[in-house]
Amino acid sequence: MTKQNDADVAFIQALAELLSANDLTELEVMREYGDNDSLNVRVSRAAPQAIVQTVAAPAPVAAAPAAPVAAAATPAAPNAPDPSEDPNAVASPMVGTAYLSPEPGAASFVKVGDQVSEGQTLLIVEAMKTMNHIPAPKSGTVKRILVDDGQPVEFGAPLMIIE
Repeated sequence: MTKQNDADVAFIQALAELLSANDLTELEVMREYGDNDSLNVRVSRAAPQAIVQTVAAPAPVAAAPAAPVAAAATPAAPNAPDPSEDPNAVASPMVGTAYLSPEPGAASFVKVGDQVSEGQTLLIVEAMKTMNHIPAPKSGTVKRILVDDGQPVEFGAPLMIIE
């Protein structure tokens, strides 16, 4: 690693420690080194419950005219298993943007019902302009895809269920 890369890693580690020490959920910093040379860092942590609340919040707003239907759907939500606690969930190893295909307009790496083998690329998580291929941790069948193409993901967020 170069000296600048070592310094960047130390800087990111310091930001992560600052996040924990001050009980923050997100911290974003832009560091400029000169013309066309900068480092953009976003360090965040989110409890799985916060993700569920974010997903559940738009539904009542969109279904506001049909309040009885929304009320009927609400009791069913606690019975639904949390994907982040599923032992077959593939979790995001980093914060970034999930892409389901190798390039725009191309076929997805996998779809629901596909048989996958251990090590096969399931999707890509882009982090800091680097495309990180996320491999299948085991062989099995893709039961659910929990993210949309181009969706931001957090560290530890469930991406897929493979059984």
